[in-house]
Amino acid sequence: MRKLKNNELGRISVDAFKAVEKTPIIVVLDNIRSLNNIGSVFRTSDAFLIEKIYLCGICATPPNKDIHKTALGATESVAWEYAEDTLELIQKLKDSKIQILAIEQAENSTKLNAFLPDKDKKYAIVMGNEVKGVQQEVVNAADLCIEIPQLGTKHSLNISVTTGVVIWDLFQKMQ
Repeated sequence: MRKLKNNELGRISVDAFKAVEKTPIIVVLDNIRSLNNIGSVFRTSDAFLIEKIYLCGICATPPNKDIHKTALGATESVAWEYAEDTLELIQKLKDSKIQILAIEQAENSTKLNAFLPDKDKKYAIVMGNEVKGVQQEVVNAADLCIEIPQLGTKHSLNISVTTGVVIWDLFQKMQ
């Protein structure tokens, strides 16, 4: 077995990325403080043709060298927008008939492995702050809370890992 070289991977150009049909998922970053986490979310979003990323509250925005370090150029391909207030954004998305999924450990949450997305709907996944998680008022406004089942001793996964797990799960279920 031989590792493939980058030029053998068949990746599309940034212009082609912008023109291709996107996966009907929007990522909302609710007050993410780590620029490396933000960059990782961009890179994962590029990999799975995510429609858009919203950077809310204290999130840094591109161009930024620390975001670029992990995004590796994905800030050029994935559409993004800054929104100061996450709750206001969530209401606008709901008004546009987008189903809001807060990714959070909460009472009566739905386990990710049990959630079956409707292929005819568009979803916004809300990822919370590294320490505080998704703001309670945003959880209250969400249509559903999705939780990744965990069996070990730690209380949570890193936000970039969580985003990757959730995007992959939804992406493969929507195919």
